[in-house]
Amino acid sequence: MAEKVLKAGITRKAGWLYYLDRNLNVFRAKMVRGGEKKGRGQKPELVLKSGLSRDDNYLYYVDKAGDIARVKASRGGSAKKGKGKKAAAAKKAAAKKKLLAKKKAHAKAKALAKKKKVAEKRALKKKLAAEKRAAKKRKALEKRSKAKAKKASKKRATKRVGKKRAAKKAKKSKAAKGARKTKRKAVKRRTAARKTVRRARKAKKAA
Repeated sequence: MAEKVLKAGITRKAGWLYYLDRNLNVFRAKMVRGGEKKGRGQKPELVLKSGLSRDDNYLYYVDKAGDIARVKASRGGSAKKGKGKKAAAAKKAAAKKKLLAKKKAHAKAKALAKKKKVAEKRALKKKLAAEKRAAKKRKALEKRSKAKAKKASKKRATKRVGKKRAAKKAKKSKAAKGARKTKRKAVKRRTAARKTVRRARKAKKAA
């Protein structure tokens, strides 16, 4: 229950905040609304010197009528303390939980990144192996193709040599045939000459 200490009868004006200082003197200060800026030279104004002394078991304030009133101060130390402790413990537990969740998420992200890296490495290794195999295959095909071409070239060369040899042989054979024919003709001419000589001798003897 509020208790009036001093009937001051202060008339409140709009836009001002009325309060008591440590010595229970009434002061007022200009209120700053949202978006307004406080002036540099604006200081609280003394409205009334009460001359009262403060009792620590009471809370003092300026009531609606502009009088100084007081109410019994409710300490509630132990209950408040217990409540505060509970709140602090809950806050601490929540913070711990948050930190654990954060750590877990970080560890998960790290594991995923590692997994991704391993997968990328494996894929790269696979790709390189495939490229190596393809290169080896190409090389083998090129080698086979070159060997085939070489074989075909050798075959053609052998064929050309065979043809040349055959032509040479044919030429030789033709030449030999011609020589033999000429020889036979010469033999025939010699035989005919001899026959003529014999006939002439026979004719001479008969005469």
